[in-house]
Amino acid sequence: MNTEELKQLMREAGIVGAGGAGFPSYAKLAPGADTLLINGSECEPLLYTDYMLLKKELPAVVEGAAAVLEALSVPRALLCIKQRTAGRLRLKDGEKLAPSVTVKLLPDVYPMGDELNLIYETTGRTVKPGGLPISAGVIVYNAETVYNIAMAVKKQRKVTRKWLTIGGDIPEAIVVEVPVGTPVSDLFAKYSVTIPEGSVVIDGGPSMGKIIDPERAVVTKTTKGLLILPETAEAVQSKLLDPASSVTRAETACCQCTRCTDLCPRALLGYPIEPHKLVRTAKGAKKLLPELILSATLCCGCGICSSIACCQGISPKAVIDGCKTALAERKLRFRSDSAPRVSPEREYRMLPEERWEQALGVAKFDKIPVFRGDDADFARVEIPLGPGVPGKPAVQDGAHVERGDKIAESAEGLSVPQHASIGGTVTLAAGKIIIERTRSEKE
Repeated sequence: MNTEELKQLMREAGIVGAGGAGFPSYAKLAPGADTLLINGSECEPLLYTDYMLLKKELPAVVEGAAAVLEALSVPRALLCIKQRTAGRLRLKDGEKLAPSVTVKLLPDVYPMGDELNLIYETTGRTVKPGGLPISAGVIVYNAETVYNIAMAVKKQRKVTRKWLTIGGDIPEAIVVEVPVGTPVSDLFAKYSVTIPEGSVVIDGGPSMGKIIDPERAVVTKTTKGLLILPETAEAVQSKLLDPASSVTRAETACCQCTRCTDLCPRALLGYPIEPHKLVRTAKGAKKLLPELILSATLCCGCGICSSIACCQGISPKAVIDGCKTALAERKLRFRSDSAPRVSPEREYRMLPEERWEQALGVAKFDKIPVFRGDDADFARVEIPLGPGVPGKPAVQDGAHVERGDKIAESAEGLSVPQHASIGGTVTLAAGKIIIERTRSEKE
């Protein structure tokens, strides 16, 4: 299979980045790569999705990697996992999983799953500011994305299932594989998960995930975890901050200590982002020339600056998010042809994962999950027409579909089609397609 054939297969299978970004995966297949990085770092605390996937389906992940290597004539792939994960999986650094697929151990630090940090840690290369990994000869895929590639190549299977962790303040953490579009409320009911009073549900990790309404939200192709956390935890408090108040507080309370910049993972990699300077210009950021705040687009959103670096209770991340919004409105981003110069202090300023869990107030919820398998008997799904550019429905209202049938065409640009994750009757709705099993199908 050549590159174009694999790209077409991946696009038609609806494969997007399963790690959370949702970028159409076929678009990463470009000439010039000499290394494929399989990101199994499980960047965020409390998430064990990639760990369980590798425990149950490691041969399939290796097959998916081999398919990419063959199609692009790339000589090697590295399965990138943290030391603690390697210990649980009994894998060793440098271990050969296939002739061209090798295990690469990562330190147990946060945010090691950040693409740019991962590339440097595993290859010693840096990506120019604003550039793409392919410019450094690297393609990066999440472990589940590579698994989905294997399923598309080997079984012509479309992406209709999602692996995810359900954890946090519950008696037992679990990993499940469920239909894309499963309502979170149905999922919790299925596994007897209850939400304690005064708690919220986060889609994603405690650092970069978003608070959702469990009565309205559904599992998407990018849902890596559903975490139930108390509102009093720092991980939640940082998400409840009022952006406007954060900007006002930043301007008045900043003591100009520069700790946010000193601990910024991207700054330590040598990227020209200085959160403390962005904080100083917080209130006037939108009035300034956009060029003065372009460096905000280099932020990976890890939250270290807000939850552990600042001694004044300021959220530099909230300020930077506001800058990002202003820049996005103008379609501006930072670009440079100068290669970043990694700080000699990086090794000593990286944040141990255990310390990060403590800072977020989630360490006591860190539990090794059990695998609850693939339960496909959900009666209803709501499948979004994204991520990326929304597609157009390929089925009529009231039509009957089977699992794997195409229900939405890809749009122009970076987009993939959507497929039915269960069999049933279609209802078209704004921005989504609802499928419900008939009574006979349920029985």
